[in-house]
Amino acid sequence: MNQTDIQYVLDEKGKTVAVIVPIDLWRDIESEKETAYLLRSKTMKHRLLEAKNRQGGMGLVEVCEKLGI
Repeated sequence: MNQTDIQYVLDEKGKTVAVIVPIDLWRDIESEKETAYLLRSKTMKHRLLEAKNRQGGMGLVEVCEKLGI
């Protein structure tokens, strides 16, 4: 994705009034906004960093087998 993928919408005076962005870029922006919101809370920031650094866990197939689904 590059800068030319973004389209600007102008009014009759040539003033930029809106922007059209590719959906993947929009999803990235929304994800970053959500992460920034969550990181404002000390508790949530701690939980997110703890989860990010967590090792191990189970794969989806293993979980489904354990749950019998």
